[in-house]
Amino acid sequence: MSKDFAKDALEYHAQGKPGKVDVRSSKKCDTEYTLSLAYTPGVAAPCIEIARNPNDVYKYTTKGNLVAVISNGTAVLGLGNIGPLAAKPVMEGKGVLFKQFAGIDVFDIELNTKNPDEFIAAVKALEPTFGGINLEDVASPDCFYIEEELKKSMKIPVFHDDQHGTAIISGAALLNACELTKRKLNKIKVVFNGAGAAAISCAKIFVRLGVQQKNIMMCDSQGVIFKGRTEGMNPFKESLAVETKARTLTDALDGADVLVGLSVANAVTKDMLKKMAPKPIVFAMANPDPEILPDDAKAARPDVIIATGRSDFPNQVNNVLGFPSIFRGALDTQATTINEEMKLAAVHALADLARQDVPDSVAAAYSNRHFHFGPDYIIPKPFDPRVLLNVAPAVAQAAMDSGVALKPIEDFKAYRERLESLGSASRGFIRSVINRIRTKAQSMNTDVPIIIFPEGHSTKVLKAISSVQKERIIRPILVGYPDVIREKIKELELDNLADVPIVQPSLHKDYERYAKALFDQRKRRGVLYAEAERLMADPYYFSAMAVKLGDAHGVISGAINNYSNCVRPILQVIGTGRGQVAAGVNMLLVQDRILFFTDTTVNVDPTAEQLAAISVYVARVAQYFKIEPRIAMLSFTNFAAEFASPKKMREAARIVKERHPELIVDGEMQADTAVNPDIVRRIFPFCEIKNGANILVFPNLDASNITYKLVQQLGGGEILGPFLLGIRKPANVLQRTCTDNDIFNTIVLTALEAQAYTEM
Repeated sequence: MSKDFAKDALEYHAQGKPGKVDVRSSKKCDTEYTLSLAYTPGVAAPCIEIARNPNDVYKYTTKGNLVAVISNGTAVLGLGNIGPLAAKPVMEGKGVLFKQFAGIDVFDIELNTKNPDEFIAAVKALEPTFGGINLEDVASPDCFYIEEELKKSMKIPVFHDDQHGTAIISGAALLNACELTKRKLNKIKVVFNGAGAAAISCAKIFVRLGVQQKNIMMCDSQGVIFKGRTEGMNPFKESLAVETKARTLTDALDGADVLVGLSVANAVTKDMLKKMAPKPIVFAMANPDPEILPDDAKAARPDVIIATGRSDFPNQVNNVLGFPSIFRGALDTQATTINEEMKLAAVHALADLARQDVPDSVAAAYSNRHFHFGPDYIIPKPFDPRVLLNVAPAVAQAAMDSGVALKPIEDFKAYRERLESLGSASRGFIRSVINRIRTKAQSMNTDVPIIIFPEGHSTKVLKAISSVQKERIIRPILVGYPDVIREKIKELELDNLADVPIVQPSLHKDYERYAKALFDQRKRRGVLYAEAERLMADPYYFSAMAVKLGDAHGVISGAINNYSNCVRPILQVIGTGRGQVAAGVNMLLVQDRILFFTDTTVNVDPTAEQLAAISVYVARVAQYFKIEPRIAMLSFTNFAAEFASPKKMREAARIVKERHPELIVDGEMQADTAVNPDIVRRIFPFCEIKNGANILVFPNLDASNITYKLVQQLGGGEILGPFLLGIRKPANVLQRTCTDNDIFNTIVLTALEAQAYTEM
C-alpha cells in the first residue's frame, strides 16, 4: 500500500478511542432501580431460570447473537505468521463487519498458542458464552484439523471463514461466469494456483456444485500436485492429486476454462492466459495484489471474465458477502453447525441475487456506478442490503431442511421483515407500512390506490415503481411519450412494467375535459382557455388534475425537476383543504423513535397562525401512526421570548393549546430542551413536554431545511420525505437528489395516505 494510505489507516485506528470496537449496554442502567435489575439482586432471576432450563440462556442473554472471532495470528491476510497481537486489528475489523452487515455482536479473541490441541481446548471451553465461532487467519494445515475437531465436539456453529467464505463467494461467481460463457460445470477444466486452506475449500465446493474432480488441477509453489509426488505434500493436497503429465502452472493452463488464484502477486503472466480456452474465467484473488492485474489480463485476453479480491476492480470476491449473513441464518435457527447444505444455499442465493436488477442505493455507495449482470458484475456488491435478505433466509431454510436447526423459523415472511429492520430503521418502518396497506385493502375488499407519475421516463422512477410492483400495493400510471418510456423499460429490463398504462396528455381521451376543468377553476386568476389547454399538455398539471377529478388517488413528482416547478401545479390544481396550510414534513427515524420535522419545504417565514395549523396537521399524522404527539415550538431561547421569532413560536403554542387542549404542546424552546427530557426535569419542570418532543416545529424554512439536510448527511438517524401536508388529496414532491429507494419509500407512504383519505 502507498505511504499516504498507510498513514490514513493508522490514523483511522488510533484516532479518538483506539481500535474499532467497544461494548455498550443494550439496556438502560441510569437509576438505582434499573441498577438493581441489571445486577444484584435482579440478575439472580434469569440465573435461576437458566439453571432450570439451559435453553433459556438464549432468552435472557446475548448468547444467541454473539459470535467469537478467534485467531492465533499464524496466517494473517497476506502478512503471514505475525502473531496474535498483530492479528488483533484484523479480528476487530471482522467484528465491525459482523455488526455492520448482519447486526451480530462479536468478541474478538486472540490466542497465544501455535499448538492446535491447545487452541482446540481453549475454544471448546468458550462454548457457554457464544452462539457461534468464526475461526480466522489460522495457518494451513492446522486450520483443517482445528475446525474438524471443534465441529465434532461443539454444539454451536464453527466456521473457518478463510476456507469457506472465499469458497462460497467464488462458487457464486463461478456459477454466473459459466452462465455468461454458456459453460456446463461438469465439462469445465479448472486450475488452482495455490493449495492452502482457501484453495482446497474452493475446490471442494466447486465439486459439490458439479465440477468433475478429475477436471481440477492444483498447483502450489513447487508446481502441479500430481499423483506420486512426494515433496511438499500433506493429506489435504493428496486428496486433490491427479494423473497428469503437466508439471508447471503454464502446462496446467493449456486449454483450461477457469483459473483460480489464491497464491501470490504476479504469479500469472499474459502468456499463460493466452494458452487458456476461449472466454477464460480468471479469479485472481491474492491480496492485496492479485496474481495478474485485470488490465493486463484483458490486454492478453479481451474475452476474459476476471474477478479479484480488491474493491477497486470489478467482481470483488469479498468474504463479507458471506459470513455475516451465513451466521445470521445459523444463529436465528440456533443451528448446531454450519453444514455443506447451508454453504451451498448461500452460494446459490448470492448467484441469484447478482442476476437481479441493482437499485440506485447500491450505486450511490459506489460513486454512482451502475451495475448490471454481465462480465463486470457476476457477484453482488458488499453494500447491497439485499445480500442479508437473500442469504440469511436461504441458510436458515437449509439448516431446517438438513435437520440441524434447534429453533425452526415458522414464518419466513415475518423473518425477512425483521432482517430488513436490522440494517435500517426506515426499511423496517416501510415494511410495516406495506403490511398495513395490504391488510387494509384485504379487510375492506378494495383495490389498491392508483398513483400517477408525471416523470414516467425517469430511470430511477421506473426502477422504484418496478420494486413497488412486486409488493402489489399500488396501480401506477406513467405520464410521458409512450415510445420513449417503453424503450426505457425495455432497456432497463423491467419486465413487470410491460403492462403499466402510459398516458400522453395531449392525446388522452380526457385532455379536453381536464383543460375545461382547469379553465373553470382558474379563469378568474388570469388563465384563458388556450392557456388551460397548454398547461394541460404539461405532465405535472395533467397528473394533478387526474388526482383532483378522482381518476388517480395520488401523484408523485420531483425526481428530475426542481421543487417549486413540481409543487406549483399541485397547489394550483388540487389546492389545500379548508383552513389548511400546505407544508412539508420529514420523518426522522432514530433508534426506537420517530420525529417529525416541519415545515421543511414550503413556507419561507410562516406566521404563528400558519405554524399552529401545520402543527395540528402533523399531530394528526402522528396519531395515524399510533404515536402520541408532543409538539415543540423551536427557537433560540427557552421560555424567554424577547425577540420577534421566539414571540411567534410562543404565540403558535398558545393558539394550538387554545384550539386543541387535548394536544401536548409547548414553546418557545431550544432544540436540545425539546428532545432531552433530562434538561426539562432539571431546569424547566413546568414544561408540558415531559418525555421529549416528537414533533419539531421550526420558525422558518431556513432553520427547518438546513436542519433536516444536515441530519440526513451527517447521520445519527434516517430521514424519510419530505411529504406534503394540507393538500386536499395525496400529492408528494421528491428531492432531485433522491435515489430509487427514496422514491420507493415515498410511493409506499403516498399509498398509505391515499388509503387514509378513503376513510375520511
